[in-house]
Amino acid sequence: MDGGRRLLGAALIGGLMWLTACSEPWPEQGIAPDHPAKLAIGEEIYSMHCAGCHGQRLEGQPDWRTRGPNGRLPAPPHDASGHTWHHEDELLIAIVRDGMAPPHAPEGYQSDMPAYGQILSEDEIRAVLAWIMSTWPEEIVAARREMLERRYGR
Repeated sequence: MDGGRRLLGAALIGGLMWLTACSEPWPEQGIAPDHPAKLAIGEEIYSMHCAGCHGQRLEGQPDWRTRGPNGRLPAPPHDASGHTWHHEDELLIAIVRDGMAPPHAPEGYQSDMPAYGQILSEDEIRAVLAWIMSTWPEEIVAARREMLERRYGR
């Protein structure tokens, strides 16, 4: 098969994965990081929209707990070293959709985190978060599950 046909074949397979992933409904609430096509889409969207600040390897910006000269906190990591796993799914979705603004942050809080609600669909936001969650080690997943069960009885 020549290069052009391979490229076309790969594009068709990618398009079918996208359609399949988008047509399969998400759970009514929460994020399910176990659908390979959705995870692939989430990784691609993360790379395009999130990695510039949060790092290609989810590592965040250096000194992410220390305010910069502008008074804002750098982008935190989304890997196991960060605090993303401490938050419930609905809050994470809302922060990506609405940005780091009230009611997800204190009144007057300044953040460089943009709102993606006009850029990404709800399914795309869930796909990004699912991909992030799929990278966490099992001990973080278990600790998060236990924390959420204690906090919300889930």
